[in-house]
Amino acid sequence: MVVQVDAYYNGALTRSSIPFTDGSVTVDRGSKVRRSLSLTIADLSLLPWNATDPLAVYGQQLVVSRGIQFPDGPEMVPLGTFRIDEPSADVHMGPITLTGKSSEAIVQEDAFTAPATTRGYGTCVDAITFLIRQTLPSASIVNLTAGARNPACPVAVWDAGADRWDAVVQIATAMQAEIYVDAINRFVIVDVPDLSTAPIVWDVADGEGGTLVSAARTMSRNGVYNAVVVSAENTASNAAPVSAVAYDNNPNSPTRWGGPFGRKTMTYTTSLATTQSGCLSIANYKLADAIAPNIQTSASSLPNPALEAGDCIRISAAGRKEVSIVQGFTVPLTPEGDFPLTLRGSKEDTT
Repeated sequence: MVVQVDAYYNGALTRSSIPFTDGSVTVDRGSKVRRSLSLTIADLSLLPWNATDPLAVYGQQLVVSRGIQFPDGPEMVPLGTFRIDEPSADVHMGPITLTGKSSEAIVQEDAFTAPATTRGYGTCVDAITFLIRQTLPSASIVNLTAGARNPACPVAVWDAGADRWDAVVQIATAMQAEIYVDAINRFVIVDVPDLSTAPIVWDVADGEGGTLVSAARTMSRNGVYNAVVVSAENTASNAAPVSAVAYDNNPNSPTRWGGPFGRKTMTYTTSLATTQSGCLSIANYKLADAIAPNIQTSASSLPNPALEAGDCIRISAAGRKEVSIVQGFTVPLTPEGDFPLTLRGSKEDTT
């Protein structure tokens, strides 16, 4: 196993192969910032004192990858590009500890300094690209939805001081998609993963030939809802406020509205809908993800650095097989680290 951590400042490499003693990369589909880094460095000569030092906080970034060393060279998988947030250390004893976040955080911090609007940008992807590139002019934005879906974008306005990344996410939601920064620092727009159509990208099995050493399982109600209320008020279009509710009405669903699960409602407010049917479309889109079971599996296995939140995997353990959508995981940067997984929408695999 090998890990590479390189430091960049203003696009230029400032230090390659930074030595470290511990660290991890966490990927969380439910977080506004999908990827986060924690790192521990013993070498106190790397403690930043000046604004342009490799580990300072004035736009410095760390590019992290993990892989396997073969006789003819390493095979590496990218884990992310991270804006450095908070390096700290005892100046005599060390070590240096630091955290980092993927590029959603950069857009999030660039709050609107004046009212902003989608007016003049005909499609959702055009509007998303405009808002992101106002902050990061060279950002790569990739539409990976089925058929590169790109509907017309309703006119919306955000006040000065509003969160720019929230606006981007609202537009993606209006096109019934989600957006995040991937391991190679692209802003990707994707469909919400669907267990019925998603390919299984990884088999995690116990027993001979498997990568699963041990597993613990927790089922949680957190993040599970059986109704979604969407309210919309779009003053830019002079439209009256509208709302709609989507319920889990499937009589065979364990989370059905009015069943033993109870009634648990998610609320969502947007300015990117002008009709009740538009609100209902967004509500149904969000409900499909909200009713998915929330399963937390702590697995001791060979970590898979190529995994992405939203991938579909199959876990075979204790005589059972389940396919699940990966909600989050943590990749250790040292050989002895665990590999915890959080899963959504798990269902038994009978194949």
